[in-house]
Amino acid sequence: MKITAYVNFAGNCKEALEFYEKHLGAKIVMMTTFDTMPDAKMVPPRMEKKILHARIMIGESLLMASDGPKAEPMRSAYLALSVESNEEAERIYAVLTEGGEVLMKMGETFFAHRFGQFRDKFGVNWMVIHEKPMQRPA
Repeated sequence: MKITAYVNFAGNCKEALEFYEKHLGAKIVMMTTFDTMPDAKMVPPRMEKKILHARIMIGESLLMASDGPKAEPMRSAYLALSVESNEEAERIYAVLTEGGEVLMKMGETFFAHRFGQFRDKFGVNWMVIHEKPMQRPA
């Protein structure tokens, strides 16, 4: 069993996934629009060219996504990106916070060389972390 995150966007799914593909080195695996559904009566009004379902690989992780006519962001869930260097953490933080909202500035913590939390311009909550080695409690 495994968990895969599924993010609903409010009409800008394609733009968001293309942005992640460009700036995170991700790869869009598939993307289909509502107008490809076999039953046209099932297509929500004005959603014909919006994303019905998409899959993108970010590193080794799959993220699924779509546009929803009434999509509202979930404020208690985050997509967490673990990176291997401070430089990569800083680069990703800078790119994804542009036009978004910083929730916790990038910095050093007791558990990470670099850690930051933010909501990007698409409404997705992120954490970026370059972890410090931690011992498991006894």
